[in-house]
Amino acid sequence: MERSELGILFLYVKGPVMADQSRTSSPLAHPTLEDIKRAANQIAGSVLRTPTLPAYKLSQALGADIFVKYDNMQITNAFKERGALVKLLSLNDEQRRAGVVAMSAGNHAQAVAFHASRLGIPSTIVMPEFTPFVKVAATKAFGADVILEGETVAEAGLAAQRLSETKGMVFVHPYDDFDIIRGQGTVALEMLADVGELDCLVVPIGGGGLISGMAIAAKTIKPTIEIIGVETELYPTMYNELKQTNLECGGQSLAEGIAVKKAGRLPASIAADLVSDIVLVSEGQIEQAINAFATHLKTMAEGAGAAGLAALIAEPGRFEGRKVGLLLSGGNIDPRLLSSIMVRQLGRKQQIVGLRITIPDRPGVLGEISTIIGDLGGNVLEVDHHRTFLNVPVKGASIDITIETRDAAHAQDIIRGIEAKGHKVEHLNASDGDGRQT
Repeated sequence: MERSELGILFLYVKGPVMADQSRTSSPLAHPTLEDIKRAANQIAGSVLRTPTLPAYKLSQALGADIFVKYDNMQITNAFKERGALVKLLSLNDEQRRAGVVAMSAGNHAQAVAFHASRLGIPSTIVMPEFTPFVKVAATKAFGADVILEGETVAEAGLAAQRLSETKGMVFVHPYDDFDIIRGQGTVALEMLADVGELDCLVVPIGGGGLISGMAIAAKTIKPTIEIIGVETELYPTMYNELKQTNLECGGQSLAEGIAVKKAGRLPASIAADLVSDIVLVSEGQIEQAINAFATHLKTMAEGAGAAGLAALIAEPGRFEGRKVGLLLSGGNIDPRLLSSIMVRQLGRKQQIVGLRITIPDRPGVLGEISTIIGDLGGNVLEVDHHRTFLNVPVKGASIDITIETRDAAHAQDIIRGIEAKGHKVEHLNASDGDGRQT
């Protein structure tokens, strides 16, 4: 990362003096449990106190006693409101009049926009040019001025920094900030108040503001509790920081909310003391977790919001028999993406199967194959006919059939039934076997 990008991460060091002077002046001063309790009092009535509920079906599937905190129920559908509001409430009158600026491609943008508008504070959000229109529209709807600049979040951050310096606006960092961290810590206060006997908390990590605040609260209240972070394999930022490794960061991730290339300096210093381990999860495991929330708990989770459950899918043995607290940190997922994930998961479970069958090009063969599938209890969803593929005999044809089945064994029965009639069958979506099925 370039030096200019690193400057974004440490803005809290040289930013405006906060109205609250109760903390030490050290830039790496860690919030305390009392700071987090004050944050809880500050946001009471303005941020929803979301429930922490047992997840029976997930517990049965994964062998742990799982409790889910539903912060996807917030007005902006994500936990980010907590820290954003605490930060905004820390501003003095002069800072409020000057307004705030933030850089974000998603949930932080909406949280700052919503609470700034509610408090009468002008807000400007700099978003990367590639930001989906639906997120831009949502941020504008909450009352912010939106500027699209830069190809990456880092470039958008540089633009936000320039605005902060030239127009005197307070920069609201998404994670590397004392007040943001103490606001996010209120999640753990609520979880342990609801389920005090939890053995561990499994928390998504992007820049680290969430896990550092939660770890301070949880480890102070219950020193024996274990704090386990989760990152996508594509962005092992805090993993690199704490384990002194240099794994590559980059790529398109379902968990864009935690796709951060550099951990925050303050969160990293806290996590180094309080986080016991970090689990890296695959994109397939994140898919499975999103689907499990939708099908088993009937709730929507975005990729980052489902990361905690993905860790249990990735390493079920680590959590077996333990009382595990999961934070569903956000539910802002495109419905079309959710639909695609759910269909793909049916494919993983072999409940939707694609078959490519080579047949002689003569009347009645397709009907014969459809009859075999129907007689064996399968349901034909889609058929595509191919005659011009060069790997198909000139007097033959290739058909792609998508069928609905009960499970993998049922799919194999149908394949064997078709092969018994002399047809060559290629299974197009054999399961990738990525983690325990949920």
